[in-house]
Formats: sequence, C-alpha cells, structure tokens
Amino acid sequence: MTGGDGRDGFSGARVGLADVQRLEDTVARLRAQDYRYGGGACGEAVAEVLPHAVGLLDGTVRGKVRPRLCTAVADLYNLAGWTSFDDDRPEAALEAFAQALDLAVEAGNHDLQANIRYRAGRLLLHYDAVDPALTEFGRGREAALRARSRLAQAILSANQAWADAKKADAVAALACLHRARTEFADATGVEPSPWAAFFGPTDLAAMIGTVHGELAQVVDVRHGRDGIPALADALAGYGPEMARSRSLTMIWLATVHALDGDLDVAAESGREAIELVGLLRSPRTRQRLRTLSAAARRHRRDARAREIIERVEMVGHSGQ
Repeated sequence: MTGGDGRDGFSGARVGLADVQRLEDTVARLRAQDYRYGGGACGEAVAEVLPHAVGLLDGTVRGKVRPRLCTAVADLYNLAGWTSFDDDRPEAALEAFAQALDLAVEAGNHDLQANIRYRAGRLLLHYDAVDPALTEFGRGREAALRARSRLAQAILSANQAWADAKKADAVAALACLHRARTEFADATGVEPSPWAAFFGPTDLAAMIGTVHGELAQVVDVRHGRDGIPALADALAGYGPEMARSRSLTMIWLATVHALDGDLDVAAESGREAIELVGLLRSPRTRQRLRTLSAAARRHRRDARAREIIERVEMVGHSGQ
C-alpha cells in the first residue's frame, strides 16, 4: 500500500475525520503502552504505524481536516521520539522530535510545539546537556504562552526548575517550582491535550520531589528531606498504568534517603525501585539508577550501602 518512502501509496486517497480519529486512537493506545511497559515495549509498533500515518498527508484532505491530521501525525512522531529516548536511542529521538515540530508548526498547534520542546529538553537534560535543555524549555515556554495553555506552562516551568537544580541554582529552581504550582492551579478544570494529560497532581508532586532530590545531590542533602513528602504523594498516586513514572519516583525516594544516611529506608526503597525497573523495557530507568548508586557510595563502608551498589550493578550487567 505504501511506496518506498512510506507515502506514495496514499497519494490522491481521500482522508477524512474518521481516518484522523483512528490515528489519534492508535497514538493514545501506544502512549499508554509506553507509560506502562517502557519505550522498548512499543517502539517497534510506533515505527510500524508511522509510514501509514505519514502517507495520509499525501492524501486528499479538506482544509478543515488537515490541521488536525498534521497534529495527529506530529504527535505520533512526538511519541516516536519519546520511546526512542526511553530506549536509549537519542539521535533517533531528536530526529523524530524535529519531524514532529515541523508538522506541529504546519498545524499551527502551539500547545503541541510546547510539548515537543519539553520532551526534547528532557532528553538533553538526561544526558547532562543542561544549557541546551534550558534553551529547549525556554522555547517551549514561548510556545506555551502563545497557546495560552497554563498546563503546558506548568510542565515547562517544572522542568526548568529541574535544569536549574542541576546547575546548583537553588533560588532559581525553587522560584520555577513556585511558578509551576501557580500555573498548574490555574489550569484546573481545563481539559488537557492528550500529549499533556499525564501531568496531573501526581506528576507535579513527582517533579517537586525530583527537583528537591537534585538539589540534595548538588547543593545540600537537606533539600532531599523537603522533597520526601512530595515523592511519597507521587508514589501513592501512580498506579500500574504509570509503572515507569513510579519506578523513576521510587529511585528518587531511595536516593534522597541514601544521601541523608537513612540507609535502612534507602535499601528498602532501592529494592522496590530495582524490582520495578526490572519489569520495564526502559534503559532510561536503568541509567537513572546510577543516581542511587552514587548516593550510596557516599556511605560505602556501610553494608546496607554496599548492598544497594551491588544490586544496581547487577541490574546494569543483566540489562533487565
């Protein structure tokens, strides 16, 4: 049905709202798999859908339908970028985000542009390219302001806070967190876009705990204590459908306890975090365990700390 470039077979075909709705439903289904099982579990499925989705763009599309079609294909590329990032394929991820951004611009969808910038920034942050990440978050925030989306603004502010924390700028990080809380509160009652629906009270709590955890690593361990209630709230809110987010949050909880020398709790939380990571097809979560191992190494003379370090190394060697 498709040509060699994944598009020829759709040239001239009529594309209607029903086709776009089916694509949107497919993206929603694949995104749910990503949240629950990790990018490695659904990346191939996303790649299989892409040629058909891109091919729709060459069909005969009414003027009112095309922006929605461009948005749906852009969001599929957005998901392809995110699953590639989670599967430790950063170059493929950045290429997909670039494709997503082009289509979101064509659609005139500023809210989606903000989300793509956020996700590209998160990739850069993960690989410690903090200043480029801040640039992406800043551009994303500009798009969120154009979209007048307080939820998108809250997402960008929370992630700017994380980047500032990585730079050991506690004042800027906490100011951004305060702004994120305000923006999130202002978004209450507004139906979220499908690509931003993940960011509810639970994810906001996780980000608050994450920022404090980062500050605990690079500024003062006392910041970690301030983040523990938020991390606990997030863990109480994440269900099995958000298994990856739960695993990342549990890693932070174990990390802040390890930093503070509370090694009994750190070991217990660490065991649960490692168990969760082992159930996911997500190299990103295994990589994040390094923060826990680094925190435990500050107390390497303690047997409980050595247990944490050894468990993390076992996960790394097994590739689970």
